[in-house]
Amino acid sequence: MPMLYKIAGVQMDVELGNRERNCERMIAALRDSCRAGNMLTVFPECALTGYCFDSLEEARQYAEPIPGPSTQRICAAAWECGGHIAFGMLEREGDRVFNACVLAGPAGVVASYRKVHLPYLGVDRFTTPGDRPFAVHEISGLRVGMTICYDAAFPEAARCLALEGADLIILPTNWPPGAQCTAACVINTRALENAVYYMAVDRVGEERGFRFIGKSRICNTSGETIAIADHADPAIIQAEIDVEKARNKRIVRVPGLHVIDRFNDRRPEFYQPVTAPKPPR
Repeated sequence: MPMLYKIAGVQMDVELGNRERNCERMIAALRDSCRAGNMLTVFPECALTGYCFDSLEEARQYAEPIPGPSTQRICAAAWECGGHIAFGMLEREGDRVFNACVLAGPAGVVASYRKVHLPYLGVDRFTTPGDRPFAVHEISGLRVGMTICYDAAFPEAARCLALEGADLIILPTNWPPGAQCTAACVINTRALENAVYYMAVDRVGEERGFRFIGKSRICNTSGETIAIADHADPAIIQAEIDVEKARNKRIVRVPGLHVIDRFNDRRPEFYQPVTAPKPPR
């Protein structure tokens, strides 16, 4: 029997520093998505806070602990709807600020992830690199792995999550101009090479001179695009996924003649350079 789940991504504009308004818009979109039958709704990177802060001090004003006031409010809405939500925000822990993704549902916060790979762009110029290993979390039988934006440029991130058993990898993102090839090619590649579903949810609009390109998409385990918002306007993308396809890594194309197993065919003994320490600059 197939294990089918309906999922959605909300491509939306975000107001820098306006947590109240951004939270209201996310909750309204979550309610609409749940009414459409989606069990998981994903929002962009820093959807709660905005992204283009000019200093750590400015960003810290809008960062919150997890759980905190905004996550509690969103969890209450998830309980009312009976659905799950993943969204980006700035997390505060002591003096440190992390670019984070929260996975939450009717029972509260399920897990959070701190962005590991930081580009020299926006608030990531000031945030602390993620300090937790990549992890997979189960919601109603669906195994979800979280990454954020620039993480997609590092195939090791998706591979770690696939090896941990992810059915679906989500990527809340803020793609600026220059990321068109990432949107068009990298997401499909990560899905294909790991035989997982992969959903990238970008924002639109403009912040402090940066315009975001949209182009959110959902890819299946063969790397094919199954839902897309191929523009820079607000939109909702939706798809039904079959997790049994993500859990079967052995692909038989011609019985006895053409079989691919992307996990068992690996040769990790040759991969040491991938995990070697970075050379000094």
